[in-house]
Amino acid sequence: MQSLKNIYRIGYGPSSSHTMGPYKASQQFKDKYNNAASYKVTLYGSLAATGKGHLTDITIEKTLAPLKVDIILKPDQLLPKHTNGMKFEAFDENNNLLGEWIVYSTGGGEIDDYLSSEKNKDIYELTTMTDILNWTKKNGKSFWEYALFVEGEPVFQYLKEVWQAMQKSIERGIDNEGAIPGGLNIQRKAYSYNVKAKNYSGSLRSKTLLFSYALGAAEENACGGQIVTAPTCGSCGVLPAVLKYLQDSYKFSDNRIIRALATAGIVGNLVKKNASISGAKVGCQGEIGTACAMASAAATQLLGGTTLQIEYAAEMGIEHHLGLTCDPIAGLVQVPCIERNAFAAERALNSATFSLLSDGRHLVSFDKIVHIMNQTGNDLPHIYKETSQGGLALYGL
Repeated sequence: MQSLKNIYRIGYGPSSSHTMGPYKASQQFKDKYNNAASYKVTLYGSLAATGKGHLTDITIEKTLAPLKVDIILKPDQLLPKHTNGMKFEAFDENNNLLGEWIVYSTGGGEIDDYLSSEKNKDIYELTTMTDILNWTKKNGKSFWEYALFVEGEPVFQYLKEVWQAMQKSIERGIDNEGAIPGGLNIQRKAYSYNVKAKNYSGSLRSKTLLFSYALGAAEENACGGQIVTAPTCGSCGVLPAVLKYLQDSYKFSDNRIIRALATAGIVGNLVKKNASISGAKVGCQGEIGTACAMASAAATQLLGGTTLQIEYAAEMGIEHHLGLTCDPIAGLVQVPCIERNAFAAERALNSATFSLLSDGRHLVSFDKIVHIMNQTGNDLPHIYKETSQGGLALYGL
């Protein structure tokens, strides 16, 4: 598995696979062919089907500016390695081809051409939950300590930046009002939910505050604001909302939050390694389901859970999102994406509570549920995997 830095990427929305990935690819291609006179970029599969809704075309044009960019969309044509395929071509003044590059946006802001010797540098030797649990048992340590053992103190310094960025995304989301751009004229809700929470008490106040935090980050993402992938842009509100709610409620120190982020990162890394966090690959279960699992694990740790209880909570986070489709209306990361962040945040807290009431023993392991999620995603028809060709995308308006 790779560094936790590759799970938590600080960047701009609305989509890690459709915005952050293409931006990174465009920048690398521009750096390599900086003597070009013009470019052509062909988008395939899901990138082509929902590229305009996700601002993929605008992102590429801005990154390759000021040169002319011809963008071709081929939604019905798939490249062999992944549904989010791109082909970059550079031309000289006489329109002679200088070079081309086929690359894939594989989720979470990561790109892969399946050729580079520098890609996918794995630094975690243990790549299953079972093996990591055995390590914690043998060494008397927890998940966050495994991250510290592998990556050292520098990754915790980075996680401090991640936590700061997460908090700021919530703060901006709660402070801003108005319609979210894209044409659906969806109004931001985070501000009103946060204000209404002040008038409530008990569980209703707590739930409304949690919703406002998740909505704040998710709405910021939908508006192209700065967020943190956790593990993706579309699911960026779940983990920050849970962590902020728990810190406010229990006065946890930032150090405890950082440790919880490390544990959540391990969970996200396991899903990314053994299945997928890409909605275009396995549906929204890979994005919101993984985000819920990460937040469930983090919450359980913060609330004093054992490693077995943490594993159980993470398993439930995915299990109860199995089969969740990715069918955004108009290809925008808005409906149903934003609301899903709020509901997944609540489900994460419920998963933590449920696991803490148990001894951590259960039938279906985390490793098994990740395998099942991956298989379920492979079996889903492609129209339910970020193409906006089925489900809500057709009947939601």
